Amino acid sequence: MDVEDIIRCIKEGDEDGIRVQLLHFNREFAQCFFYDTEEQERRRHLTAVLSHYIRSEPPGRILRACLLALRILSRDKKILGPLVTDDSLLTLAKLGGVSSGEEEEEEEEDGVAEDMQRKEAMKVLCNVVYNSVWAQERASELRLLSGVTDALGMEAKSLSPHCGQFYELRLMFLLTALRAELRIQLKQEGGLPLLINLLEQCLGVQWVDEQHVLRDPTAPPVPMEATQRAMETLKILFNITYSAHTQIPSEDDMVLYRQLAAMLGHCLMMDCEGGEKETDDLKGHTINLLSALPLGCLEVLVSAPLTPDSVEWEGVNMDYVHALLCYMERKLEKGLKMKEKLTPALNFLTECSRAHRQTRRYLRQQVLPALKDVSLRPEHGDTLKSRLVRLMTHVDTELKHCAADFLFVLCKENVGRFVKYTGYGNAAGLLATRGLLGGQSMMCCAASAHYSDDSDSDTEEYRRARGRVNLVTGRVEEEQPDPMAGMTEEEKEVEARRLVSLFSRLSRENVIQPMGLNAQGHLTPMGALMSDPMAEENEENGAGGDDLEEVE
Repeated sequence: MDVEDIIRCIKEGDEDGIRVQLLHFNREFAQCFFYDTEEQERRRHLTAVLSHYIRSEPPGRILRACLLALRILSRDKKILGPLVTDDSLLTLAKLGGVSSGEEEEEEEEDGVAEDMQRKEAMKVLCNVVYNSVWAQERASELRLLSGVTDALGMEAKSLSPHCGQFYELRLMFLLTALRAELRIQLKQEGGLPLLINLLEQCLGVQWVDEQHVLRDPTAPPVPMEATQRAMETLKILFNITYSAHTQIPSEDDMVLYRQLAAMLGHCLMMDCEGGEKETDDLKGHTINLLSALPLGCLEVLVSAPLTPDSVEWEGVNMDYVHALLCYMERKLEKGLKMKEKLTPALNFLTECSRAHRQTRRYLRQQVLPALKDVSLRPEHGDTLKSRLVRLMTHVDTELKHCAADFLFVLCKENVGRFVKYTGYGNAAGLLATRGLLGGQSMMCCAASAHYSDDSDSDTEEYRRARGRVNLVTGRVEEEQPDPMAGMTEEEKEVEARRLVSLFSRLSRENVIQPMGLNAQGHLTPMGALMSDPMAEENEENGAGGDDLEEVE
């Protein structure tokens, strides 16, 4: 395929030739990503010619063929130059049905801006903005976001959005994700109520009252197109609310957040036409957004009216918690992208457990049931608890801390109970991080949480085995033979000296470093510990430097 033929037809005004040549190009080169420098130059020239040609408003079929060719060309960052000019960006925005915000939008007759044309133009614009930092800056200066907001506002008033709305939402997501000032601009220009309204339309939400959504178990799955638009809307909402949980919202914003939280709870219960993958993708974006909202607005989830099919705990609706647990179990079973999928869910459930007593009690009953069988290590098995305990020693630091924090909160941030359910070996990482290796209370770190008084929850089976449980492994270990059985006192002393010598050599060669607990419960090198003001007291208690001198 010779690119020069397309350029020649455009210069000669041969519309039939343009259409035929472009159809051939689009069909042959849609999946062609590897070409030499000479071909790259020809493609850059073709991009420049096409970007100029579409400004002359060619006939519909030829225009769509040009836009499709530009969509293919815009995937290559090296030939984007002609498309990142102000004229090209404004032309693409106009063809996509989006005004720049600086010019008055011209009135057009019905059918002039066809849906397919708008869809293709928005695809090209999305590619250009995604692949070019300069295009992102110019889009911000040209106020394309305001144009997209106005277009979506007009479509929100209609009952049937056109097929290009998904790409308008995609462009809005790209702009707010890549430009921090545009997130603030969108929120100031009324983006939050607009997006909530669009999400309501995508999901077909029906309200029981101002804060609760009507659930219909017999409702059909959400159509694929509506699901895709809903996911883009959720991503944009996250971009403009990701820091809301750290701020004190106004009364008006709090009303919107409660309305949004009610719809997000509805998202957790819905099924999508695409099957489990699409459903879990929708729930993943829902959980991300839930974790960004202020905790105060999430009370609408547990205050939802109970239905015959609801999961109830102490008179409170636990449907959303149950849905989250099912989502987590599926992700743990698959073991794919666990950090991306599990971290938001674990963080969200941790904060909810701290703030809401019934939620924590229900989660503990599901995740950490009363101990009966202590013959297995806590990390062994296929239960949700076992999988979460295994995450506590995961190579990813953020993921293991999230899992440990979640289980720690379910144990009411009680060190003894935490060790009992997870084993000291698994719990050591979190305890060291928080300075709790010495077993100190957690009152200073859990000041924001309000837990009930500790109660004896040990089962009869655990009480009988408690004295034989190895606290490091968290299970009853088989009795091991005494390694010094049959040795004389002299042989024991020789063996002890040999071990001391080995440890001393490892210390001198920096293979190991003697550590101890400081006054705050943190692991500290013994050298620093001895220089601590508490060292004198430790020496009086027989834990000073004399023993170290003998070892060396």
